[in-house]
Amino acid sequence: MAFTAMNAQALRHLFDQVRKKRISPDEAVERLRHLPFEDLGFAKIDHHRALRQGMPEVIFAQGKTPQQVAGIFQRLAAHGGNVLATRASEEQFTAVAAALAGNKDAKQVEYRSLARAIVLKRDRKNHGKGVIVVVSAGTSDIPVAEEAVVTAELMGNNVQHIYDVGVAGIHRLLAHRGALAKARVIIVCAGMEGALPSVVGGLVGVPVIAVPTSVGYGAAFEGLAALLGMMNSCASNVSVVNIDNGFGAGYVASLINHR
Repeated sequence: MAFTAMNAQALRHLFDQVRKKRISPDEAVERLRHLPFEDLGFAKIDHHRALRQGMPEVIFAQGKTPQQVAGIFQRLAAHGGNVLATRASEEQFTAVAAALAGNKDAKQVEYRSLARAIVLKRDRKNHGKGVIVVVSAGTSDIPVAEEAVVTAELMGNNVQHIYDVGVAGIHRLLAHRGALAKARVIIVCAGMEGALPSVVGGLVGVPVIAVPTSVGYGAAFEGLAALLGMMNSCASNVSVVNIDNGFGAGYVASLINHR
């Protein structure tokens, strides 16, 4: 459960090159962006993703055993910073909590049941330049919206949410025009016909990230109707992520807000 011998050798060689002034510290940092990973046998953890992409690796818990999630979470936690596991179950959270028992961070690990996320938040500093506003069309869309909220918060952003303001009662949305106008990025989660992102896009001059949700009756095709509707939006500031992908929306919104 440690870096491979090849990786350790490469690191020693790199540090030796810097010490002998054969390469500059900046060149060393550039090379570190592409160094490998920690091999657990069942998973290869990319500890350099934050250096390479600006954001650390996130665990997609769905399909993994509780023990696998706990093992990955524990190793990510050991390297410092915030840790996030999405699409996680309570059983997986129990395994993570057990793996971190006795650790100073054990009490900070929590399960956000609505977002289905396991969260360890140690860095609470706001790194974003403005506010990310997360909007849900209906109450049924809140779980996807909450995944976006948790993701953006853990990545160092000031996040606000506005829930249940779909087009069936558009006056509910218009009551929040002030908050929308102050946002730097807006995430809009909607199922059914997926009309809300276009409406929001027409009200603001900032990027709107549309998230189709798998909410709706049969012809909604588990989010496909909303996805196609959003991709055909006439609002030019709307872009679209995959169905139920609150994580992806929160991640992209964070990248925008950090610029």
